[in-house]
Amino acid sequence: MTATEPPRSGAQAVDRAVHVLNCFHGGDPELSLSELAQRSGLPVSTTFRLAQALVRGRLLEQDPATDRYRIGHGLACLARPALSRLGLDAAAPHLYALAAGIKITVSLSVPDAEEALTVFQARPPVYFCHNQIPEERRPLTASAVGHALLAHSPARADRGNGELFDTIRRRGFAVEEIDSDDPIRAIAVPVLGPDKQVWGALGVQARAMRLDRDLVRAVVPAMHQIAVRIGPYFHTAAAGTGFGSP
Repeated sequence: MTATEPPRSGAQAVDRAVHVLNCFHGGDPELSLSELAQRSGLPVSTTFRLAQALVRGRLLEQDPATDRYRIGHGLACLARPALSRLGLDAAAPHLYALAAGIKITVSLSVPDAEEALTVFQARPPVYFCHNQIPEERRPLTASAVGHALLAHSPARADRGNGELFDTIRRRGFAVEEIDSDDPIRAIAVPVLGPDKQVWGALGVQARAMRLDRDLVRAVVPAMHQIAVRIGPYFHTAAAGTGFGSP
């Protein structure tokens, strides 16, 4: 510890290590030490010590050729019980079958506070492009998956979107136009458990030119069919998210 750093408690060290791990949220699979320090807001020396401890714990890996850090296999092993508890082991074959059938990546999202968190993606064997990959987190109030979740959660207030949510419930899906150099359209349908409580949403997105009105009409019934099929796997999932609470 340098003279400029305050004394650290064990809890503070854990908090900082978690903060370093959270730097990998987003689309960057590998980060340098300086990038980790910049993102975490920690001194480089502190970041190095934390990163090396995480490497020893197999939560991070360090590329011997570039010295860049990436998420380690140990973290994936720790995450498996949570993913199994969500029901993903049972749902994955159905999601891959849907992706292969409609030839678009299918994402599964669950609510996490005020955001929709993507927990699984099933890519099709053909016709895949990067436009089909959603962001890891999207605001509930500003995304197709978020609107699908909110519209089917009676415990949540309409948040000034009562008319929009009525439309989503009536037509059975939410739609979002994503502004980019190559405009993207996203659609989402809710996934309900046996108790009819919404716990997640299935989403697809693609270039708006491709995912036109005719294709939307073709893929929505298939999405609903799979949503109904995987719903029973998640009868306890909603309880863990707190989404059913006002």
